[in-house]
Amino acid sequence: MSADSAIDPEPVAVRPLSVDMRRLTRVGSRPSFLDYLVQLWDFRQFIFYDARARVQSGTRRDRLGSAWLILNPIFNGLTYYLIFGLLLKTSRGIENFVGYLVVGIFVFQFSSGAITSGARSIRSNKSVVQAFNFPRAALPIGANLRELLSAVPLLLAMLLIVVVLPPAEKITWLWLLIVPAILLQSLFNLGVGLILARIISRVHDVTHLLPFATRAWMYCSAIFYTYDRFINNPEMLTAIKLNPLFNVIDIIRDCVLYARVPQWQSWAILAAWALGALAVGLVYFWKGEESYGRG
Repeated sequence: MSADSAIDPEPVAVRPLSVDMRRLTRVGSRPSFLDYLVQLWDFRQFIFYDARARVQSGTRRDRLGSAWLILNPIFNGLTYYLIFGLLLKTSRGIENFVGYLVVGIFVFQFSSGAITSGARSIRSNKSVVQAFNFPRAALPIGANLRELLSAVPLLLAMLLIVVVLPPAEKITWLWLLIVPAILLQSLFNLGVGLILARIISRVHDVTHLLPFATRAWMYCSAIFYTYDRFINNPEMLTAIKLNPLFNVIDIIRDCVLYARVPQWQSWAILAAWALGALAVGLVYFWKGEESYGRG
Protein backbone atom coordinates (compact mmCIF):
# COMPACT_ATOMS: atom_id res chain seq x y z
CA MET A 1 0.00 0.00 0.00
CA SER A 2 1.41 3.38 -1.01
CA ALA A 3 1.55 6.45 1.30
CA ASP A 4 -0.82 8.44 -0.92
CA SER A 5 -3.56 5.79 -0.82
CA ALA A 6 -3.34 5.58 2.96
CA ILE A 7 -3.76 9.33 3.43
CA ASP A 8 -6.43 10.28 0.86
CA PRO A 9 -9.78 8.54 1.35
CA GLU A 10 -11.91 7.61 -1.58
CA PRO A 11 -14.41 10.32 -2.53
CA VAL A 12 -18.01 9.72 -1.41
CA ALA A 13 -20.52 9.50 -4.18
CA VAL A 14 -23.01 12.38 -4.18
CA ARG A 15 -26.58 11.17 -4.50
CA PRO A 16 -29.23 13.46 -5.99
CA LEU A 17 -32.08 14.38 -3.64
CA SER A 18 -35.53 15.05 -5.02
CA VAL A 19 -37.58 17.85 -3.45
CA ASP A 20 -41.32 18.23 -3.90
CA MET A 21 -41.59 21.93 -4.75
CA ARG A 22 -45.36 21.79 -4.67
CA ARG A 23 -45.38 21.74 -0.87
CA LEU A 24 -43.20 24.82 -0.50
CA THR A 25 -44.87 28.19 0.12
CA ARG A 26 -43.50 31.68 -0.16
CA VAL A 27 -42.72 33.38 3.13
CA GLY A 28 -45.45 35.90 3.94
CA SER A 29 -47.83 34.54 1.34
CA ARG A 30 -51.56 34.69 1.91
CA PRO A 31 -53.05 31.33 2.95
CA SER A 32 -56.46 30.16 1.90
CA PHE A 33 -59.34 31.72 3.79
CA LEU A 34 -60.13 28.57 5.79
CA ASP A 35 -56.46 28.10 6.69
CA TYR A 36 -56.40 31.74 7.74
CA LEU A 37 -59.30 31.19 10.13
CA VAL A 38 -57.54 28.12 11.55
CA GLN A 39 -54.40 30.19 12.16
CA LEU A 40 -56.45 32.81 13.99
CA TRP A 41 -57.95 30.09 16.16
CA ASP A 42 -54.46 28.81 16.97
CA PHE A 43 -53.55 32.32 18.17
CA ARG A 44 -56.65 32.64 20.37
CA GLN A 45 -54.78 32.35 23.68
CA PHE A 46 -52.22 34.97 22.68
CA ILE A 47 -55.00 37.33 21.56
CA PHE A 48 -56.90 36.95 24.84
CA TYR A 49 -53.95 37.29 27.20
CA ASP A 50 -52.53 40.23 25.26
CA ALA A 51 -55.90 42.00 25.36
CA ARG A 52 -56.28 41.39 29.08
CA ALA A 53 -52.76 42.61 29.82
CA ARG A 54 -53.31 45.80 27.83
CA VAL A 55 -56.56 46.50 29.71
CA GLN A 56 -54.80 46.13 33.06
CA SER A 57 -51.87 48.34 32.04
CA GLY A 58 -53.80 50.91 30.00
CA THR A 59 -54.52 53.30 32.87
CA ARG A 60 -51.74 52.27 35.26
CA ARG A 61 -49.97 55.62 35.00
CA ASP A 62 -53.07 57.55 36.06
CA ARG A 63 -53.69 58.19 39.73
CA LEU A 64 -57.25 56.94 39.50
CA GLY A 65 -56.26 54.00 37.30
CA SER A 66 -59.12 51.97 35.83
CA ALA A 67 -61.67 54.34 37.36
CA TRP A 68 -61.26 56.52 34.26
CA LEU A 69 -62.96 53.79 32.24
CA ILE A 70 -66.13 54.75 34.11
CA LEU A 71 -65.46 58.44 34.78
CA ASN A 72 -65.01 59.33 31.09
CA PRO A 73 -68.53 58.35 29.97
CA ILE A 74 -70.00 59.82 33.17
CA PHE A 75 -68.42 63.21 32.45
CA ASN A 76 -69.53 62.95 28.81
CA GLY A 77 -73.06 62.16 29.92
CA LEU A 78 -73.06 65.10 32.34
CA THR A 79 -71.86 67.42 29.59
CA TYR A 80 -74.55 66.29 27.15
CA TYR A 81 -77.19 66.52 29.89
CA LEU A 82 -76.33 70.14 30.58
CA ILE A 83 -76.23 71.08 26.90
CA PHE A 84 -79.07 69.06 25.42
CA GLY A 85 -81.22 68.34 28.46
CA LEU A 86 -81.17 71.70 30.21
CA LEU A 87 -80.20 74.23 27.55
CA LEU A 88 -81.68 72.81 24.33
CA LYS A 89 -84.57 71.01 26.09
CA THR A 90 -84.28 67.83 24.03
CA SER A 91 -85.47 65.92 27.10
CA ARG A 92 -89.09 66.89 26.45
CA GLY A 93 -91.28 63.86 25.98
CA ILE A 94 -88.58 61.40 27.14
CA GLU A 95 -89.38 59.39 30.23
CA ASN A 96 -86.33 59.10 32.55
CA PHE A 97 -84.11 61.27 30.40
CA VAL A 98 -81.08 60.65 32.64
CA GLY A 99 -81.27 56.89 32.09
CA TYR A 100 -82.06 57.45 28.41
CA LEU A 101 -78.94 59.57 28.02
CA VAL A 102 -76.69 57.32 30.13
CA VAL A 103 -77.53 54.21 28.10
CA GLY A 104 -76.93 56.03 24.83
CA ILE A 105 -73.58 57.54 25.89
CA PHE A 106 -72.17 54.37 27.45
CA VAL A 107 -73.17 52.11 24.55
CA PHE A 108 -71.95 54.58 21.95
CA GLN A 109 -68.56 54.95 23.64
CA PHE A 110 -68.10 51.18 23.47
CA SER A 111 -68.64 51.12 19.70
CA SER A 112 -66.61 54.26 19.09
CA GLY A 113 -63.62 52.99 21.06
CA ALA A 114 -63.71 49.49 19.56
CA ILE A 115 -63.96 50.64 15.94
CA THR A 116 -61.26 53.27 16.37
CA SER A 117 -58.87 50.85 18.09
CA GLY A 118 -59.44 48.16 15.48
CA ALA A 119 -59.02 50.62 12.63
CA ARG A 120 -55.64 51.82 13.93
CA SER A 121 -54.35 48.42 15.04
CA ILE A 122 -52.26 47.63 11.94
CA ARG A 123 -50.79 51.10 11.49
CA SER A 124 -49.92 51.53 15.18
CA ASN A 125 -48.26 48.09 15.33
CA LYS A 126 -46.34 48.37 12.08
CA SER A 127 -43.02 47.30 13.65
CA VAL A 128 -44.61 44.13 15.03
CA VAL A 129 -46.17 43.35 11.65
CA GLN A 130 -42.80 43.71 9.92
CA ALA A 131 -40.88 41.66 12.50
CA PHE A 132 -43.10 38.61 13.09
CA ASN A 133 -45.08 36.18 11.00
CA PHE A 134 -48.65 35.76 12.25
CA PRO A 135 -52.18 36.31 10.92
CA ARG A 136 -52.54 40.09 10.88
CA ALA A 137 -56.23 39.95 11.76
CA ALA A 138 -55.10 39.00 15.27
CA LEU A 139 -54.33 42.69 15.88
CA PRO A 140 -57.81 44.17 15.19
CA ILE A 141 -59.41 41.17 16.91
CA GLY A 142 -57.23 41.77 19.96
CA ALA A 143 -58.08 45.48 19.92
CA ASN A 144 -61.81 44.74 19.86
CA LEU A 145 -61.50 42.13 22.58
CA ARG A 146 -59.62 44.67 24.69
CA GLU A 147 -62.48 47.16 24.28
CA LEU A 148 -65.01 44.46 25.13
CA LEU A 149 -63.19 43.64 28.37
CA SER A 150 -62.99 47.35 29.18
CA ALA A 151 -66.73 47.67 28.57
CA VAL A 152 -67.66 45.23 31.35
CA PRO A 153 -67.15 47.73 34.21
CA LEU A 154 -68.61 50.39 31.93
CA LEU A 155 -71.88 48.49 31.54
CA LEU A 156 -72.03 47.62 35.24
CA ALA A 157 -71.65 51.31 36.09
CA MET A 158 -74.38 52.15 33.57
CA LEU A 159 -76.79 49.71 35.20
CA LEU A 160 -75.90 50.95 38.67
CA ILE A 161 -76.64 54.55 37.67
CA VAL A 162 -79.99 53.54 36.22
CA VAL A 163 -80.92 51.71 39.42
CA VAL A 164 -79.72 54.39 41.84
CA LEU A 165 -80.67 57.71 40.24
CA PRO A 166 -84.38 58.64 40.31
CA PRO A 167 -86.60 57.50 38.88
CA ALA A 168 -84.92 54.25 39.93
CA GLU A 169 -85.56 51.39 37.53
CA LYS A 170 -86.27 47.86 38.74
CA ILE A 171 -84.10 44.91 37.78
CA THR A 172 -85.96 42.38 35.60
CA TRP A 173 -85.11 39.23 33.65
CA LEU A 174 -85.04 41.38 30.50
CA TRP A 175 -81.64 42.67 31.59
CA LEU A 176 -80.22 39.31 30.48
CA LEU A 177 -80.94 40.32 26.88
CA ILE A 178 -78.19 42.91 27.20
CA VAL A 179 -75.61 40.13 26.76
CA PRO A 180 -76.63 39.00 23.24
CA ALA A 181 -77.14 42.63 22.21
CA ILE A 182 -73.59 43.56 23.27
CA LEU A 183 -72.17 40.45 21.58
CA LEU A 184 -73.87 41.37 18.28
CA GLN A 185 -72.59 44.92 18.70
CA SER A 186 -69.06 43.54 19.23
CA LEU A 187 -69.25 41.53 16.00
CA PHE A 188 -70.33 44.64 14.14
CA ASN A 189 -67.50 46.67 15.70
CA LEU A 190 -64.98 44.01 14.67
CA GLY A 191 -66.23 43.89 11.09
CA VAL A 192 -66.04 47.64 10.64
CA GLY A 193 -62.65 47.73 12.38
CA LEU A 194 -61.25 45.10 9.99
CA ILE A 195 -62.40 47.07 6.96
CA LEU A 196 -60.96 50.34 8.24
CA ALA A 197 -57.72 48.67 9.36
CA ARG A 198 -56.90 47.65 5.79
CA ILE A 199 -57.86 51.06 4.41
CA ILE A 200 -55.82 52.98 7.00
CA SER A 201 -52.81 50.70 6.50
CA ARG A 202 -52.60 52.10 2.96
CA VAL A 203 -54.14 55.58 3.38
CA HIS A 204 -53.24 57.00 6.77
CA ASP A 205 -55.20 60.20 6.13
CA VAL A 206 -58.42 58.32 6.87
CA THR A 207 -57.39 58.31 10.54
CA HIS A 208 -58.04 62.05 10.71
CA LEU A 209 -61.57 61.57 9.38
CA LEU A 210 -62.56 58.96 11.98
CA PRO A 211 -63.41 61.44 14.79
CA PHE A 212 -65.68 63.42 12.48
CA ALA A 213 -67.40 60.27 11.21
CA THR A 214 -68.01 58.89 14.71
CA ARG A 215 -69.31 62.25 15.94
CA ALA A 216 -71.76 62.48 13.03
CA TRP A 217 -72.78 58.87 13.69
CA MET A 218 -73.48 59.75 17.32
CA TYR A 219 -75.77 62.63 16.34
CA CYS A 220 -77.69 60.31 14.02
CA SER A 221 -78.26 57.63 16.67
CA ALA A 222 -80.92 59.35 18.83
CA ILE A 223 -78.68 59.41 21.90
CA PHE A 224 -79.95 62.66 23.44
CA TYR A 225 -83.24 63.08 21.60
CA THR A 226 -86.15 60.84 20.70
CA TYR A 227 -86.59 59.64 17.14
CA ASP A 228 -90.29 60.50 17.36
CA ARG A 229 -89.46 64.04 16.30
CA PHE A 230 -88.93 62.65 12.77
CA ILE A 231 -92.36 61.06 12.64
CA ASN A 232 -93.33 63.43 9.84
CA ASN A 233 -90.10 62.78 7.93
CA PRO A 234 -90.34 59.10 6.86
CA GLU A 235 -87.00 59.11 5.02
CA MET A 236 -85.07 60.32 8.05
CA LEU A 237 -87.04 58.02 10.35
CA THR A 238 -86.21 55.00 8.17
CA ALA A 239 -82.53 55.95 8.09
CA ILE A 240 -82.40 56.15 11.89
CA LYS A 241 -84.17 52.82 12.33
CA LEU A 242 -81.70 51.13 9.97
CA ASN A 243 -78.77 52.49 11.99
CA PRO A 244 -77.16 49.50 13.79
CA LEU A 245 -76.00 51.64 16.70
CA PHE A 246 -79.51 53.03 17.20
CA ASN A 247 -80.91 49.49 17.25
CA VAL A 248 -78.54 48.19 19.93
CA ILE A 249 -79.19 51.30 22.05
CA ASP A 250 -82.94 50.92 21.53
CA ILE A 251 -82.81 47.25 22.55
CA ILE A 252 -80.93 48.00 25.76
CA ARG A 253 -83.25 50.93 26.57
CA ASP A 254 -86.30 48.70 26.15
CA CYS A 255 -84.80 46.08 28.48
CA VAL A 256 -83.41 48.41 31.15
CA LEU A 257 -85.65 51.49 31.17
CA TYR A 258 -89.04 50.37 29.93
CA ALA A 259 -89.16 46.66 30.97
CA ARG A 260 -90.48 45.54 27.61
CA VAL A 261 -89.31 42.93 25.13
CA PRO A 262 -87.48 44.58 22.21
CA GLN A 263 -89.11 44.30 18.82
CA TRP A 264 -87.91 41.46 16.62
CA GLN A 265 -87.22 43.96 13.84
CA SER A 266 -84.52 45.58 15.99
CA TRP A 267 -82.87 42.21 16.59
CA ALA A 268 -83.07 41.31 12.90
CA ILE A 269 -81.52 44.60 11.75
CA LEU A 270 -78.76 44.41 14.35
CA ALA A 271 -77.96 40.77 13.53
CA ALA A 272 -77.89 41.49 9.79
CA TRP A 273 -75.48 44.38 10.28
CA ALA A 274 -73.29 42.41 12.71
CA LEU A 275 -72.95 39.22 10.66
CA GLY A 276 -72.72 41.10 7.37
CA ALA A 277 -70.02 43.47 8.60
CA LEU A 278 -68.05 40.58 10.12
CA ALA A 279 -68.18 38.49 6.93
CA VAL A 280 -67.24 41.39 4.66
CA GLY A 281 -64.56 42.60 7.08
CA LEU A 282 -62.85 39.22 7.40
CA VAL A 283 -62.74 38.59 3.65
CA TYR A 284 -61.68 42.14 2.81
CA PHE A 285 -58.93 42.14 5.44
CA TRP A 286 -57.71 38.66 4.43
CA LYS A 287 -57.31 39.72 0.79
CA GLY A 288 -54.85 42.40 1.86
CA GLU A 289 -52.81 40.10 4.12
CA GLU A 290 -49.62 40.34 2.04
CA SER A 291 -49.64 44.13 1.91
CA TYR A 292 -49.58 44.94 5.64
CA GLY A 293 -46.36 46.44 6.90
CA ARG A 294 -44.99 47.20 3.43
CA GLY A 295 -46.35 50.70 2.97
